[in-house]
Amino acid sequence: MLKFIHAADIHLDSPLNNLKPYDGAPTEDFRQCTRRAFENLIELAIVKKVAFLLISGDLYDQDWKDFSTGLYFQKQMGRLRDAGIGVFIIKGNHDAASQITRSLILPDNVRVFSSDQPESIRLDDIRVAIHGQSFSTPAIKKDLSRKYPKPLDGYYNIGMLHTCLSGREGHEPYAPCDLTRLINTGYDYWALGHVHQYEIIHENPHVIYAGSLQGRHIREVNPKGCVLVRVDDTHKTEIEFLPLDVIRWTHVHIDAHGIETPYELRDRVEQQLKEIAGEHNGMPVAARIRIEGETTVSDEVLSDVDQWINIIRGITVSSGTGCVWIEKITFNLWMPAGDLQSIVTDGAIGEVLLLLDEMKNNPEMCQEISAELMDLEKKLPPEMKNISDGIKPGSPEWVFELLNQVQPGLIGRLLSRERRSYEN
Repeated sequence: MLKFIHAADIHLDSPLNNLKPYDGAPTEDFRQCTRRAFENLIELAIVKKVAFLLISGDLYDQDWKDFSTGLYFQKQMGRLRDAGIGVFIIKGNHDAASQITRSLILPDNVRVFSSDQPESIRLDDIRVAIHGQSFSTPAIKKDLSRKYPKPLDGYYNIGMLHTCLSGREGHEPYAPCDLTRLINTGYDYWALGHVHQYEIIHENPHVIYAGSLQGRHIREVNPKGCVLVRVDDTHKTEIEFLPLDVIRWTHVHIDAHGIETPYELRDRVEQQLKEIAGEHNGMPVAARIRIEGETTVSDEVLSDVDQWINIIRGITVSSGTGCVWIEKITFNLWMPAGDLQSIVTDGAIGEVLLLLDEMKNNPEMCQEISAELMDLEKKLPPEMKNISDGIKPGSPEWVFELLNQVQPGLIGRLLSRERRSYEN
């Protein structure tokens, strides 16, 4: 039985600059995570005794800071050479941007496909033909698959392509192509790269995104790894996704509906963090937490968000869930309607409530607010833009949520000032 591995979007030694703004981020662990995941890939290939490894683009992350990345890659390829495993690589948009890789001398078991035109590599001893083309520049907007050669009769034909297909949300529209064309080429397997989420696009023939090897930020959630492919003598293909990541990103939603005391909120957060730690069997997890719901403690929480962020971060230490690092915490809490009405019905605070309700019920006003915030964001320095996310221009829903977050905290602060004034 033929066995090979399909991997892609490794982004070796990616700098992960987006972690810098976050206090307490395990930056050293993250800096090494792409190497550790890559070593898992190499070890898997050796243990499974595969015939070859496919890397469908974006092996590197543009230019390296120094040549150590190249030397590291050479060493890992040497391990595969010693095990008799071939490696076939196409360059993606990030690889094409790298200048230093052109001077890297690779072991003789590694083949990089040409960027001039599609080419075929025949492995006659195992009757496999691999077809592919590298990116010549970082932004290829034409359909490279149109010129891929016809399949070789009697061979198991594999196409390697770094592509967005007909368009993938969150990914640049590079090397667009039609899925029907890929299916009709007569190839047995299409090893795709560029999209960072594992996905089976089509079966028989198989068209597969292997996804990235290691998630690098909160938009790359879920297990990351590679595809182990088994092929029998009749070319029947079986695939198995194998996680190889060493740090995982996840979104955590905590329902605060009905919570009546701060202690109850703290307990619910702690319980959720313990569940997350258990689900990932102690693997380091970077979590973005969203606490949402109608609760009587909304004003207390939102009037001192920084304190609550520190409380929740402290839970990861005190509760024994230290494998979970909290990347960010967002709150979308609001008071029960009856509580708000009972607080005040007239005076200055009542006017504030009326104004907030008017804005929330006026889509045009919400759009104007969103546009003004976008103008403000454009004026922010680069270091603040890196941590400013979630602004959605022209989205009344986003502004409505923002106003829901602001209202309880604002009322709480006004009431506390009113109480202090009265006491003095």
